[in-house]
Amino acid sequence: MQMAESKKNNLERPVPAGRISRLSRLGVMASTVAGGMLAEGARRLSKGSIPTLSDMLLTPANARRIADELSRLRGAAMKVGQLLSMDAGDIIPPALAEVLARLRSDAVSMPMSQLVNVLEGEWGSQWSRNFSRFTFTPTAAASIGQVHRATTTDGVDLAIKVQYPGIRESIDSDVDNVAALLRISGILPSTIDIKSILEEAKAQLHAEADYKTEQTWMERYTEILGQGTHFLVPKPYPDLTTRNILAMSWVDGDPVESLTNQPEALRNRVSEQLFELALKEIFEFGVIQSDPNFANYRFNRETQKLVLLDFGATRDFPKFIAAGYRDLMLGALEKNCRKMYEAASEIGYFGVEMSSEQTKIVMDLFEMACEPLCHLGLYDFGSSTLAKRMHEAGMALAMDRDFWHTPPIDALFLHRKLAGIYLLAARLNAKVDVHVLARRWLPAENRDRSRVSEVVAV
Repeated sequence: MQMAESKKNNLERPVPAGRISRLSRLGVMASTVAGGMLAEGARRLSKGSIPTLSDMLLTPANARRIADELSRLRGAAMKVGQLLSMDAGDIIPPALAEVLARLRSDAVSMPMSQLVNVLEGEWGSQWSRNFSRFTFTPTAAASIGQVHRATTTDGVDLAIKVQYPGIRESIDSDVDNVAALLRISGILPSTIDIKSILEEAKAQLHAEADYKTEQTWMERYTEILGQGTHFLVPKPYPDLTTRNILAMSWVDGDPVESLTNQPEALRNRVSEQLFELALKEIFEFGVIQSDPNFANYRFNRETQKLVLLDFGATRDFPKFIAAGYRDLMLGALEKNCRKMYEAASEIGYFGVEMSSEQTKIVMDLFEMACEPLCHLGLYDFGSSTLAKRMHEAGMALAMDRDFWHTPPIDALFLHRKLAGIYLLAARLNAKVDVHVLARRWLPAENRDRSRVSEVVAV
């Protein structure tokens, strides 16, 4: 077998595999951050100002320290913060949003010695006999595992996703420890109850850490999409797949962001297809791939199709929530605030403790989110200020320490999905007729009404 060499670089670090070693790394992070806080406090005092806890903690240097350490730990410690955000930092303080943004980039990879230990543990000591070529240098490294390219002895090109050691066993403790650090630090107010989010984070991460489950989701999603689709889903290879290794067909593709330099028609088409897919997931499939990371979409130039990657965060989407969002869309199209409020209440957005001002901010957020839906014709995501306005409105809630109401977790996952598509469409400077796309899932009488509105508008 031909083995490609593993290139040593500063992005290769061992993964702390045991609970004690991982807790120790979190302790190192806390100590390092504490030292940075003391230095920042002394600096501010020397200039005659009285620093607050957040002033000392939430410095760019400390943000880097936190992000670097969580990136080293990988696993749940790296991913937990993503479930506390709306992918654009809409419900968390800006400093924490900065940390999370750093964690969305590639993680450091594990050294070859750890990689080989995992391969031998899952496939046996003679695992290399299955391959004519195996590239030890990963093509990608993320929070749960890293991807390698390989060729079987019968000439099949594969992508091999290998899970970091100790990740599954450390999920619960990682989530609890990181949450405790966020709480103690003051980044998260003591009044915020994130118990339900943390429990869901644990459940979701346990699902993501089981590659046999991801294999099942890939097979199911391929079946749902059917033939003649605009998308490509890699084919899993069950004989080589275990809980810690996922083997799938290698599919060539460029990063979806690379399309920024392509003709407008292609950028618009790709963005439109992603919007249509999201709507189908909500209202037709009842299944949603909830991770909006740009790295999960690649463009295959030969087939002109989008490659869909990473199905670890796929989940069934409840019918009652889908019905609630359909009513919410209808209310937005009819400019009926009462209908929108009732739909949002049915979904579970409003708590009894919310003030009228807080409720208004939430409703304003919904109206803004529905702006592309209500726009007749092509909506220009590239020139729109929508993301900025939604961010500012979300910050108004985040900075209100008396407000925290957690909507259903499925709604949060949907928000992450849609926020990711909005951001990608903006990145591609795309124009999409979201109104026409969404109309097919509305009741017939509303579809007819929207057509009349279009004619009148013209």
